[in-house]
Amino acid sequence: MPELSATYLFDPLCGWCYGASPMIERLLSAGVNVRLLPTGLFSGSGAREMDASFAAYAWSNDQRIERMSGQPFSDDYRSKVLNRSGTLFDSSAATLAITAAGVADHHKRFDALRLIQHARYVTGLDITSLSVLADLLSSGGFAEAASLLIEGSDQLFASNRQLIAQGQDLFHRHGANGVPALVTEKGGHQHLLDASALFSSYDNLMAHLNAA
Repeated sequence: MPELSATYLFDPLCGWCYGASPMIERLLSAGVNVRLLPTGLFSGSGAREMDASFAAYAWSNDQRIERMSGQPFSDDYRSKVLNRSGTLFDSSAATLAITAAGVADHHKRFDALRLIQHARYVTGLDITSLSVLADLLSSGGFAEAASLLIEGSDQLFASNRQLIAQGQDLFHRHGANGVPALVTEKGGHQHLLDASALFSSYDNLMAHLNAA
């Protein structure tokens, strides 16, 4: 049987990606070769300033994600992130932090993503702030990545642009409707998995993966 691998397309500010993280973690633990690529969906032209209307919409959506995935969205997140005046909805800094974490080993991108997601959705930290992210990486076992993030070298920015470009290319080639998106590859053939499989049972997800 051809070896199965997959590319996970995500954005660190995507609540649904946070909801899908436990399933991605299970795939990695099972030995499935999963590569993470950011899409930059909520950066650049996709970024915006938070306001009361958007905060209410996000919280309603988050409650649905919590019911489907079991992932917690804390009151600290609601009060310190969603309902904090002037908060940005911009994933640029968080994406750069994840790129920095995976410079030496791309598998570390997922560990950094999980760390950043927990900081936002549970602890209620502002992960649009480079200084907050640098402190988070440093305390979370990513000291070298924190240094890279603070230095902000041209090489890091170039690597980040390259990863986002790869993610966007795969996203558009397969006609993905949004993130999270999982593109499987087996025997040289790629297939976009229905995102709903990431929110069902693990056995059902594996059945979809093996059938792709």
